[in-house]
Amino acid sequence: MFDPANNIDRARVSLETPNGDVPGEAFIREFTQSQRPLYLYILPLVGNSADADEVLQEANLVIWAKWHQFELGSNFLAWGRAIARLEVFRHRRNRSRKLTFLDSNVLDLVAQRSESVNEKLEVRQAALSKCLGQLRPKDRELIQMRYAAGANGDKVAKNLGRPANSVYQSLGRIRRVLMECVRMQLAEEGGLQ
Repeated sequence: MFDPANNIDRARVSLETPNGDVPGEAFIREFTQSQRPLYLYILPLVGNSADADEVLQEANLVIWAKWHQFELGSNFLAWGRAIARLEVFRHRRNRSRKLTFLDSNVLDLVAQRSESVNEKLEVRQAALSKCLGQLRPKDRELIQMRYAAGANGDKVAKNLGRPANSVYQSLGRIRRVLMECVRMQLAEEGGLQ
């Protein structure tokens, strides 16, 4: 089995290639945006958050060590998942003395299902982003206010000086518009619903 961790000194991962290149902003952005999805991919494969954190750290070391092998424009998350999956296997092999609840076949199945769910979620998120862009500016602003960290309908109503019931009705109408738009976007893109 191919092991991307071969020949990596985990104590000293250098970002420079032999000719002095370092990862660019696009790679760093992709890397940063992938952290939560990679963690959520790893978690069901290892069974607990402490192991998921450890495997993600190990996968990140491999990703950084192999950054120059990534082709910009290709699917970073798929590349990262492939590395993470191999790191999960390495982690399980190293922890084999502990009780293991899933055999490799079940682990493969969970990984495949997780990838499928993540891909569908990415398509849905892209459709939602497109639909948000099609909203009237006032409606988009109301949605952004409502889903800001720590916000709720009552706080938004207070900030806008509107009755809470009015804000909730507006949010309900906007959500229905978004839901229908997303449904139509998914139908146009191949029926993912």
